[in-house]
Amino acid sequence: MNTEPRVEDLLRELAPQVLGVLSRRFGDFATAEDAVQEALLAAATQWPSEGLPVNPRGWLIQVGYRRMIELVRGEQARRRREDLVARQAPDDRQYAPAPDEELAAERDDTLVLLFLCCHPALAPTSAVALTLRAVGGLSTAEIARAFLVPEATMAQRISRAKQRIRASGLSFRMPEPAERADRLVAVRQVLYLIFTEGHTSTSGPHLRRIDLAAEAIRLSRALHTLLPEDSESAGLLALMLLTEARGPARTGPSGELISLADQDRSRWDAAAIDEGITLVTRALPRGPVGPYQVQAAIAAVHDEAPSTEQTDWPQILALYQVLERLAGSPVVALNRAVATAMVHGPAAGLAALDALAHDPQLAGHHRLAAARAHLHEMAGDRARAIADYRTAAARTSSRPEQLYLTMRAARLAAEPGEGPPAAVEVDDGPAAAVEVGEGPPAAVEVGEGPPAAVEVGEGLPAAVEVEVEP
Repeated sequence: MNTEPRVEDLLRELAPQVLGVLSRRFGDFATAEDAVQEALLAAATQWPSEGLPVNPRGWLIQVGYRRMIELVRGEQARRRREDLVARQAPDDRQYAPAPDEELAAERDDTLVLLFLCCHPALAPTSAVALTLRAVGGLSTAEIARAFLVPEATMAQRISRAKQRIRASGLSFRMPEPAERADRLVAVRQVLYLIFTEGHTSTSGPHLRRIDLAAEAIRLSRALHTLLPEDSESAGLLALMLLTEARGPARTGPSGELISLADQDRSRWDAAAIDEGITLVTRALPRGPVGPYQVQAAIAAVHDEAPSTEQTDWPQILALYQVLERLAGSPVVALNRAVATAMVHGPAAGLAALDALAHDPQLAGHHRLAAARAHLHEMAGDRARAIADYRTAAARTSSRPEQLYLTMRAARLAAEPGEGPPAAVEVDDGPAAAVEVGEGPPAAVEVGEGPPAAVEVGEGLPAAVEVEVEP
C-alpha cells in the first residue's frame, strides 16, 4: 500500500483511539478491531487522493461505526447482541456520529484498551502481542520479527487472543485497583516495548520511529497520572524521558547513526532530562526499587555527564550489578560486561563477554558481536575488531546500524595501527524485544539508550540496552 508518510503517521496515532471508542461503545473488542482495520484501509485509500478530512478522528469513527453495525448485523449471534444493546443503551449508540461531532463520550480510551489487552485471561506472550498490535500500532509482521516467529504464527496468536477476550465477556472498563496489580507488570512491559521499537527500530531504513516513542511516553504519562504513587511506573516514564531526550542528536542529516561521544549534547532536550531526573529521584526513596527505576538511574548518569570521558562509569557498573540482582538475564550480563570494560579495561570486559558466547539468547546475535568489536577496538586489536564489526553488520536488519558497523570496520581497516583508541563510546538506542523461551533475542541493543532488561514471566519479551560507543 502506497500511502503518504503523513497519512501513515496520522493513522497509526489515531487507530488506538478509534479502537477504544468503538470497543467501549459496542462492548466487542474483536469486532471493533476488525472495523477499525477496515476504516484505516478506507482512509489509506482515500485520503492521499482526496485530502485529509477536517476531523480525521471523527471520520474514522464514523466509518468504523458503520462497519461495526454491518458486522453486528451479519450473524444471528451478533444480531442478538445488538438487540440487547438496543434495549440497554441510549439510541445514540446505534448510529454513527457525524465526522465533525464532538461527543463527550469520545474520551481517549487507549489506557483502558491497554489494560484490557493485558488481561490475566490471556497468556503473557499473547497479551503482549495483542497489545502491540492494538495499542502500539505495530504490524503483525513487525511483532513477528520482535518475537522471532513466522508472521502467520503471530497472526494466529493475535487472532486467538481476540477470540479469548470475546469469549470471556470482559467489559471495556478500567480495572478496579485490586485487578490492576495483576496487569501492571505486563502493561509496563508493553509500553516499554513500544518505546524501544520507536527509539531504535529493529529493521528498516530509519533508526527511529518517533511516533511510536511519543505514544509510549504519552501512555506512560497517563499511567503515572492514574497511579502517582507507583514507583515503577514513575521509573518507566523517567527512563523513557531520559532516553528520548538524546533523540535529536542521535542521527545526522541523512539519518545516519551518530555515536554518543560524537553527539552535540547541546541538542539534548534539557527539559525532558530535568523531568526524568526529578521523577526517578522522587521514586527511588518511595520503594520498592524495581528494574525500571534502576535503568532510569543509569540513563540519568549518562545524561548528566558533560562527555563520554567524564561519565561516572563506576557508578554505572554498580547500578548494573544492582539491576542484575533484580532482573538477572544474559542481556543484563551483556550490559554489565561493557560497563566492566569501561571501569577495569577491555580485557575484563571481553572475559565477561566470552562467558555469554554460548548463551542461546545471545549467541549469533549482532549485539554480542558489536560489543565484542568495540572492546577489541578499545584493546587495540584491529583485526578482531574489524571481523566482529563485519559480523555484526551482517546480522542486523537495521539499515542505519548496518551502515554504521560497516563504516566502523572500513575506518579501522584504512587506519594505520597506532594503538588502541582513547575510549569505548556508547551508542544510543534501546533494545527491541528479546524473546524469553522462544529462541534468541530479536535485538539486544548496544547503545546509549535505556539499559532495559526486564523479564516478566516466562515467555514475555525482555528489553535490553547497552551503552557502548565506538
